[in-house]
Amino acid sequence: MGMKKSEKDSKKVMENKKNEKKDVGSAASNATIENDSVFASCSFSSLGLRPSLCDELREFICFLLIEKLGFEVPTLVQAQAIPVILAGRHALINAATGTGKTVAYLAPLIHHLQNYDTCIQRSDGTFALVLVPTRELCLQVYEILQKLLHRFHWIVPGYVMGGENRSKEKARLRKGISILIATPGRLLDHLKNTSSFLYTKLRWIIFDEADRILELGFGQDIQEILHLLGSRKAANDNKESTVPRNSEFQRQNLLFSATLNEKVNHLAKISLHNPVMIGLEGKTRKPISTIESINPSESDEEDEVKYSSKIPTIVDYKIPTQLIQRYVRVPCGSRLAVLLSILKHLFERDTSQKVVVFFSTCDAVDFHHSLLSEFHFSTDPQTKERVIQMFLGCQTFRLHGNMEHEDRRSTFQAFKTEKSALLLSTDVSARGLDFPKVRCIIQYDSPGEATEYVHRVGRTARLGERGESLLFLQPVEIDYLQDLEKHGVSLAEYPLLKVLDNFTLHGHNKQVKKSIFIDLHPWVLCLQKALESFIISKPKMDELARKGFCSWVRAYTAHRGELKRIFMIKKLHLGHVAKSFALKQQPSLVGQSFQKQNKKRKRFEKKNGLSKKRKVARVT
Repeated sequence: MGMKKSEKDSKKVMENKKNEKKDVGSAASNATIENDSVFASCSFSSLGLRPSLCDELREFICFLLIEKLGFEVPTLVQAQAIPVILAGRHALINAATGTGKTVAYLAPLIHHLQNYDTCIQRSDGTFALVLVPTRELCLQVYEILQKLLHRFHWIVPGYVMGGENRSKEKARLRKGISILIATPGRLLDHLKNTSSFLYTKLRWIIFDEADRILELGFGQDIQEILHLLGSRKAANDNKESTVPRNSEFQRQNLLFSATLNEKVNHLAKISLHNPVMIGLEGKTRKPISTIESINPSESDEEDEVKYSSKIPTIVDYKIPTQLIQRYVRVPCGSRLAVLLSILKHLFERDTSQKVVVFFSTCDAVDFHHSLLSEFHFSTDPQTKERVIQMFLGCQTFRLHGNMEHEDRRSTFQAFKTEKSALLLSTDVSARGLDFPKVRCIIQYDSPGEATEYVHRVGRTARLGERGESLLFLQPVEIDYLQDLEKHGVSLAEYPLLKVLDNFTLHGHNKQVKKSIFIDLHPWVLCLQKALESFIISKPKMDELARKGFCSWVRAYTAHRGELKRIFMIKKLHLGHVAKSFALKQQPSLVGQSFQKQNKKRKRFEKKNGLSKKRKVARVT
């Protein structure tokens, strides 16, 4: 029965190949791009993809964009990247978040795998490998791949990642996975220890969110993986029946990233051969037909010298033009009350939306999640306790790296399906994850590096939809705006006082002129008092607040390089920091230990400063 099915599939493939063969080069040159839009003015079929796959892509996109039924065109990055990948070229793709990078590399893989003379089987092992930085992104790519493979049942998707049962993964690898999505650590583990993992016919290696993979410390693992897979070699002497006759390559590597830096450039140098570069500022991609062919006689050294001069250092970052970016200047002690006020304003303005708030630590996420899940508030002191409503009426989720794997998984799925919800998260959600209908991103704690800012705001304004982002800054941190401007990111000021003035207090005369100082605003004072009373009345909440305070101080001192000049803990009043966690008093042990460390640092800096002055004096 299985043999007959396989023969039928093979015949269908052969018939389709005769009728549907297209010149990829001409498809690329004919695909015109609208630079001022997220979408291109061409169709998927014009890029050289098979009709059956194009139908699947249209269904998938309609599923994602229910409000835009009938949408049948690729995004800008897809129109640029798909012809290059179909042509078998190595590629370095730099594109803004939320522009369809995942489909840009999955569609060509499926096109090639269904184009073999004989249908591939599970026993053939792995043909394509997709490396991603986080478990959540691994699951997301896997889900997208499953939808795209709806009509191509003989192509088997799969994933391996940390937190999963290793023996079950080993069993799935033994049976065979055609397209494997993996996190670097777990993949390296299987490459070294799972003898049944068959990858002799591996054709593609894709790095998705390459910069994040390296930032998380997987650089050494990636080098070992490339060494074990022999990705720099192109062995043309092993012609298997599963390799298409029109293929001129044995291995194709693709590197996708929203931001580029020296680490990414180094990875590109060691993994890509004479790549086509797409989406780089100030560079225009040549049509496929005019790109020079790879010269196999060139040595690796010559290729690296030639290639290193081609990769520019990216200064400006790609951010969707439809994204409204703002910042709000908030005194340290009023941060919590202002955050809750803005969230209340957002959900009262539009009850059907999603908001993501980013924090610097896991403890801070836990504290704010518990607070928002339990905090009740009323401006009328005579209101009966049982009548008092929740401060926020929306569903609240949390997501961070210290959660159990199953909890992370269920949170990820639940937030995606909710129509109106709030997600409190660390940077584990900042890369690659596609949460539908996220209307606003709030960066409550500074992202630090400008690259992190770009990835955080990339969770909204995806695929041409509108979105907002809001960055919290204390008065002493306002220079951070200049750092962002160096990378072409400019922010407008958020009308905070206008928002606060919209809230009414019981017994408060609206005609009375309200304070121009945020920390003295009647609403902020009332809300802050209620928060502090709530924390005191709940011992568990008080403990979470203290933990959040401690971890926040540690995280704040961890800023590196030029950012240390902006985010200096000695500029802050730790008592005000404690107020931002609704603590009336600063936790003494943390304060004493920090003061000791601060004194040591000052003595050290003073000593170094004197030595520098002496050196300068000698030189002069």
